[in-house]
Amino acid sequence: MKTALWLLALQGAFGAFDTVYYHEWRARLPGLPGARPELRLHAARALIYAVVFGLLPRVEWRGAWAYVLGALLAAEIVITLRDFVVEDDVRRGLGGVFAGERVTHALMAIIYGAMLANLLPALDVWRREATALVAHAEAVPAELVWVLTLMSAGVAASGLRDAYAAFGLPGGAWPWASEGVKA
Repeated sequence: MKTALWLLALQGAFGAFDTVYYHEWRARLPGLPGARPELRLHAARALIYAVVFGLLPRVEWRGAWAYVLGALLAAEIVITLRDFVVEDDVRRGLGGVFAGERVTHALMAIIYGAMLANLLPALDVWRREATALVAHAEAVPAELVWVLTLMSAGVAASGLRDAYAAFGLPGGAWPWASEGVKA
């Protein structure tokens, strides 16, 4: 389980870099006309990560909760695959998705797969238990819990920011534009 959590933290670090550098700084997605579809996907995925980062280092998802976690992890994959298609259309005016961003996305997919390979055996055990969210039987390093907690807060804020911009609300494109994102 610890390996899965360390990989999740690594995924979070790559995701933060991708969001700050590529989405915000280079592409300026919240201010990019036509970016709403991509921003909606980013917002949904970010909220999934906020839940996973916040709870997975603290509790075992037993019984029916294991299926909920499995559904969240599968939804992340579906959203990411859809994002790969949508971002090509959204970024056409920028010359496409940046080459370094594609590499970042590929590395994140590899890390996510490695994290799943380490998490799924635990999830298989948990699904056979009585339904409950219980503290981990094996201690999780405190620094890892705190790092993932901070990542949970950060990705939640990022997701809310993307959702706000996706809805075209006033100031949602700040600081990149003053008129909001066009559909």
